[in-house]
Amino acid sequence: MHTTQIAALTRLLEQGRDNALLRFGLGQALLADGQGAAAVEHLRAAIAHDPRYSAAYKLLGKALAGQGERDAARRTFQQGIDVAEARGDVQAAREMKVFLKRLDKAAG
Repeated sequence: MHTTQIAALTRLLEQGRDNALLRFGLGQALLADGQGAAAVEHLRAAIAHDPRYSAAYKLLGKALAGQGERDAARRTFQQGIDVAEARGDVQAAREMKVFLKRLDKAAG
């Protein structure tokens, strides 16, 4: 399933339909497919397109943590919390705070 979705989204990207939502969807599908490094690339691109896209920060932080990049994940979650709070996106901020606590707890 993810492979079909990845292929379809990649085709849209190749056709020049590059935007935050497309990059987020592609990153999400790649992460679900176990392709964390590729997901990171697209999620960073989503944030570059829309620096206020709090869901992209949340997923990027998870992808970075999954790649063992704890410091980058920590910075991403903190940025995402700041963005979400500034936008009034309480749920996303709350979720990223939980992920940040788990990351800190795992680091010892």
